[in-house]
Amino acid sequence: MERIQLKGENIAVCAIKAAEVLRAGGVVLYPTDTLYGLGADAFSDKAFEKVCTIKDRDERRPIHAVFADLVMAEQYADISPLGRKLADSFLPGPLTLVFKKKDSMTTGIAHNLSTIGVRIPKNEFCLALAHEFGKPFTTTSANMSGSESPATLDGILAQLEQNVALIDLAIDGGTLPSYTRSTVVDVREQQPHVLREGVISAAEISKALEGGE
Repeated sequence: MERIQLKGENIAVCAIKAAEVLRAGGVVLYPTDTLYGLGADAFSDKAFEKVCTIKDRDERRPIHAVFADLVMAEQYADISPLGRKLADSFLPGPLTLVFKKKDSMTTGIAHNLSTIGVRIPKNEFCLALAHEFGKPFTTTSANMSGSESPATLDGILAQLEQNVALIDLAIDGGTLPSYTRSTVVDVREQQPHVLREGVISAAEISKALEGGE
């Protein structure tokens, strides 16, 4: 596993190297605006399986993806008016919006699911990688399923033990300031359904939607 220290001046270089790993079907351990995540080509069955193996995670459980913007997301998901309004209010940021997937999406994170979770983090590296890769990549906390996600790269590697061998590249963003996950909201209907309350509170979601469409 190659390890790179992320600095302000090398974000582009790190994104290029990480995109090469993703294109080759590999896995990248990377920082977001909340926790460290495990990134792989979101719609590759083999890459998706590798991420689940690293985390010892049931493949039937949803995994979301990082998108560069809503324009990219529109290629994979049916963007609802409600979702667009919340995106205008909070994205980029610690919010995951769950949309109905396009019927043509049947592999990777979309296998056996009718939805896609769209994440546009407020993190320069994540957005640079999404643009460089040109496609969505998985965003799931870098930890063993059921365990807390450490705030440092070394803590994560220690927790994952032998599964670290399946990670091709680790981007070290230092100690992350937040232990809180992104807020996940189902926006397929006319009213939001908060599936997981995280950095953004349910009250903030409701306030952003006051006044209707």
